[in-house]
Amino acid sequence: MKGKRYTEEQIISVLNQHESGVTVESICRDMGIAQGTFYRWKSKYGGMDVSDAKRLRELESENGKLKKLLAEAALDNAALKEVVSKKW
Repeated sequence: MKGKRYTEEQIISVLNQHESGVTVESICRDMGIAQGTFYRWKSKYGGMDVSDAKRLRELESENGKLKKLLAEAALDNAALKEVVSKKW
């Protein structure tokens, strides 16, 4: 699977073009994307500024780190419970 092709800043500028009156078809043709991609971007980034998109990226990164820490803690907890439950 390919990596990201467009940054959040580029996506927001494309959405701003659409709000200024450019048609979806011409935007998709110029950017080389499918209309489904455009509407997915619109649902995710619609109404955002560039600073909002950067903050969203930071929050998603932090959320991933926290999920990883929680999973590791749950594994440690399960291992400790198993050790304690054994009869000596």
